[in-house]
Amino acid sequence: MVFLGGASIAVPPQVPFEPGVLIIMNHQSLLDIPMVCSSVRGGYPLIVTRKRYRHWIPLISHMIRLYQYPVVDPTANRRDALGMTDDLSEVARTAEVPVAIFPEGTRTRDGDIGRFKKAGLRRILQVRAWKVYILVGDGFWKYAKLKDFLRGISEMNGEVEFVSMLEWNDPAADPNPFIEEIRTRMVARLARMRGDSIT
Repeated sequence: MVFLGGASIAVPPQVPFEPGVLIIMNHQSLLDIPMVCSSVRGGYPLIVTRKRYRHWIPLISHMIRLYQYPVVDPTANRRDALGMTDDLSEVARTAEVPVAIFPEGTRTRDGDIGRFKKAGLRRILQVRAWKVYILVGDGFWKYAKLKDFLRGISEMNGEVEFVSMLEWNDPAADPNPFIEEIRTRMVARLARMRGDSIT
């Protein structure tokens, strides 16, 4: 549907389809979910998504239900939130396919890399060793909402770039410096994609 509408999107399939792979990408639009799927060679990842995306969103809601993506709900009470986090830990620990997460937790209005909500990512890093594939997408933030997407599909020109692969080998270690390194690399790559000078 996207290509028939005139959009131009480049997503190189750089990520192997194997256990112990974690994909981290910035969050600009609802298209991020199918784009992460397109980045994996020969299979589909489990993608951590918001609970509210399970209903009423064409294609995306179907994918969430079909592949049984782990869900989170920022509006949940403490007990329910802890239960979701425990479920996320178990999914990450036992997954036989890649796991993907958008650590910003929400789409950014200007497409810049937002502040990371670290709780879910910390839990994932604390349950096993990972090969962490970092991706950055750009060109989609103007179409974050469904109405903007449908109205502007013919003008969409986006791309997803592979930034790097980092190995996370010590689940007992403090994950915060590792998470900050990931975000720093993502910010630098997005600036390069946009032709910005990095100071």
